[in-house]
Amino acid sequence: MAGPRRPGFYLGILVAGFIVGGMLTALFRQALPESAARTFFTSTWTASFGPVSADLLVINFTLGPVGLHVSLLSLIGVLVAYLIARSIF
Repeated sequence: MAGPRRPGFYLGILVAGFIVGGMLTALFRQALPESAARTFFTSTWTASFGPVSADLLVINFTLGPVGLHVSLLSLIGVLVAYLIARSIF
């Protein structure tokens, strides 16, 4: 049984899972014909915030808006990435 993991481990799993899930979503949008299954698997929910401005006297910048597109396939990608990482490490 493994001990507690560092936050970077979980962040890496999230990033890898969302990338794989995003690629699967794009693949399903191209490969599947127009149907209820395609709509179910490829529909996304978007969370966004911004723009965020920072004025540090010497430099100022604006970041945003930043958004996260979440679909069922991206959540499946996160789950698969976690299972693979757990079995390897």
